[in-house]
Amino acid sequence: MRKKQQPEQRITALYARLSRDDEKEGISGSIQNQKSILEKFAKDNHLPNIRFFFDDGYSGVTFTRPAFMEIMDLAERGLVANLVVKDHSRLGRNRLVVGQLLEEDFVRLNVRYIAIMDNIDTANGVSDIVPMQDLFNEWHAKNTSDKVRKVMQSRGNAGIPLTTNPPFGYKKAPEDKNRWIVDEPAAEIVRRIFQMSVSGLGPTQIAKKLRSDGVMTPSEYFHSIGVNCPTKLPEFPHKWCSHTVAEILDRQEYVGDTVNFRTYRQSFKLKKQLDRPQEDWKVFPDTHPAIIDRETFALVQNLRQHRRRPTRTGVVSMFSGLLYCADCGSKLGYSATNNYKREQAYFFCSGYRKNTDMCSAHYIREKVVEQLVLEGLQRLLWYIQVYETQFAQEQMERFGLQEKKALAEKRRELDKAKQRVSEIDRIIQKSYEDMAKGLLSEERFATLSIAYESEQRELKAKIPELETVLDSTTSKADDLQKFIDRAKRITRLTELTPEIIHEFIEKIVVSKPEKVDGKRHQRVDIYYSTIGLWYAPEPEEMERLFREYLTEKQKKTA
Repeated sequence: MRKKQQPEQRITALYARLSRDDEKEGISGSIQNQKSILEKFAKDNHLPNIRFFFDDGYSGVTFTRPAFMEIMDLAERGLVANLVVKDHSRLGRNRLVVGQLLEEDFVRLNVRYIAIMDNIDTANGVSDIVPMQDLFNEWHAKNTSDKVRKVMQSRGNAGIPLTTNPPFGYKKAPEDKNRWIVDEPAAEIVRRIFQMSVSGLGPTQIAKKLRSDGVMTPSEYFHSIGVNCPTKLPEFPHKWCSHTVAEILDRQEYVGDTVNFRTYRQSFKLKKQLDRPQEDWKVFPDTHPAIIDRETFALVQNLRQHRRRPTRTGVVSMFSGLLYCADCGSKLGYSATNNYKREQAYFFCSGYRKNTDMCSAHYIREKVVEQLVLEGLQRLLWYIQVYETQFAQEQMERFGLQEKKALAEKRRELDKAKQRVSEIDRIIQKSYEDMAKGLLSEERFATLSIAYESEQRELKAKIPELETVLDSTTSKADDLQKFIDRAKRITRLTELTPEIIHEFIEKIVVSKPEKVDGKRHQRVDIYYSTIGLWYAPEPEEMERLFREYLTEKQKKTA
């Protein structure tokens, strides 16, 4: 049982609150003005043991305010005799919570509540009009929230960043607070995080590496340069966590895009933000300098979709997450223990391990995969270096980009559809004018309008489909050229690295081994990024091409 406090020990809590919206009221609504009014009232009414509490910058909709929570904690301990506010809305703008405080909590805790300007004093009972006043206070909060939301929607749709602070790696331009510029010391850490991800490390491993190297966390960095940061400093210096790393790796802003409307709130009363589906984001490309190029960002997103778990010994294969079973479609797990050498590490069908009746082991050693991929990439890169035009033509034929007539027809069809849509608008307008002049009957106008509008609807539905076909075709051509450009940068490939693997390999499909003439044979299909499966020419053809290449090279040097 709580020990009852003596009256002289209990305090009179003078409470002031100011939200960002209330700041528009000017000095009349300021914390200092509220304090003056409260102290004068307490003095004039001989209220004992006054103590001033205030929450600056907190909405009345939420009650998780530091000062208010401190008052309620003291009240639960029997230390509050009176709670005085300037006006009733200072207590809060959520009618359900305010109603519970007045009708239950303050009665239970024996706290006298006074709202000076609204003439509310629970010592005299609560008037029946107070619940109506609570409702109006809540409506005010909702109306303010709606206005703020509309302003934010307008700003967001105009491409103005909605975040209070730029992402780690950027800072606001001194001459324009809505424009971001690169903050080089932080940007260097961001680049390092992406590079480690490309090399095959996951968020947890990256966080451990940053901790061991003594790299400042984003909150530590912001505090070090005097920038207000809502995130508290870590308990221990340089305490990076995987969640922070993952958030950095997921932020599209690092390629130079502004991304608005990532989150939303279900109600003005709920402050918790929920994630929107990505298709509902509003993206404005190339609004600020990029820290990460788009190819690297896309590669990292792809890698994160194929997350690689280290073995119990902490070993991670650069092929982990890329191998798939040709029969059941499951990923191939990786096994490397301290009981045998790394050369004996192998991959196996995870579907088989879960259910032996479902599939077979599809066992294959890591060193075999490495040899096959290295040889396959060497042949592919050599072929692109020497026969770039032929390779591009072959891939274009696969993509269907050689069908110029079909593409030209699609473009003509698209232009014709757009022209017809505009023409129908003019026809309907002309028909309406003829009807108004008596040159066309209303019945005839209605018949013509229905027919034209039906045709126009069909055309408008067809236009996006045609545009999608043409855009996807152009996109494939661009992606192919980027793939060729990346391949040409590698002049001599002697060993594989995680960066090379993740840049050029999409997946590796492993079939079950078979015995042919007493020998073990196993089919392994390598799918390359952008181009998919690629088979090198037969050995005889490769030899012929190589001889032609050497002959041509000798002619040029002669």
